[in-house]
Amino acid sequence: MLMDRADIVVLGTFVADLAFKAERLPVVGETLLGQGFAMGPGGKGSNQVISAARAGARSAMITRVGQDSFGEMARQTWSRDGVNTSHVLIDTVAPTGAAFIFVSSETGDNAIIIESGAAANLSPADVRAAEGLISRAKVFVTQFEQPIETAIEGLRLARSHGVITILNPAPAMPVDDAIYVNCDFVTPNETEAAALTGIDTATDEGALQAAASLVRRGARNALITLGAKGALLHGEAGTHFVPAFKVTRVVDTTGAGDAFNGGFAVAISEGRSPVDAVRFGAAVAALSVQKPGTAPSMPIRADIDAFIRANG
Repeated sequence: MLMDRADIVVLGTFVADLAFKAERLPVVGETLLGQGFAMGPGGKGSNQVISAARAGARSAMITRVGQDSFGEMARQTWSRDGVNTSHVLIDTVAPTGAAFIFVSSETGDNAIIIESGAAANLSPADVRAAEGLISRAKVFVTQFEQPIETAIEGLRLARSHGVITILNPAPAMPVDDAIYVNCDFVTPNETEAAALTGIDTATDEGALQAAASLVRRGARNALITLGAKGALLHGEAGTHFVPAFKVTRVVDTTGAGDAFNGGFAVAISEGRSPVDAVRFGAAVAALSVQKPGTAPSMPIRADIDAFIRANG
């Protein structure tokens, strides 16, 4: 059935983003006057599936949302971008998740507290119920905002059907090395890579050591995003430092990692080389940081292609 097909399947969370902007981020015990407030769709999985959909891929979401106004926001968001929701479950007990996001108007830096809500009830059985959808995909993507055992089952199931797997291990937390065996690409940022490996990633040498550690643990490739410095790809695809695109004005970095992962997944699904896919993901991220918000900042394919041509 066409209804149950997608090139990219994302297992993850939806949360309502409650974003507050101030001159700078507050310190513990401090109250600041805000410079703006916005509410909109978020959650790493949802952001990534929207990034992929806007970048041109048939995309599908596997998650749980509550029977509430935030859940309705999720369904409307996915509908606008043509995301397949055949395996989005409605949880009648738990509410839809939410995230409090604090953004500095000076630097674009952010701090986030997230509660996964209904998505915390996502189970391995929910993933197995979506096996038909997963088996027909080209790329499967997941993260750590839903239960780890559910992410593991998704990765295992996708690999068993020969689907390319991407694990974005965020938020970083201790996991058994066995999870990496089913990962074609593990995509932490530099902070998450340091937390996962115990290796300081502040230097290029440290980042490479962290990437090599993830590969030794079983991942076929480690892809560490390094912010304005670009990204490091290491593993079966070789070792490559890919520079970031120059951005003259950063508005909000909140969704940059999700934009990158969604764009990278699209390029991989189209058969591009991993290095080319990193560059495509970097372009998606560069465009996203020039707009406020997470899901609303994800660029469309025409803008991505034009940006790459202009900055080739």
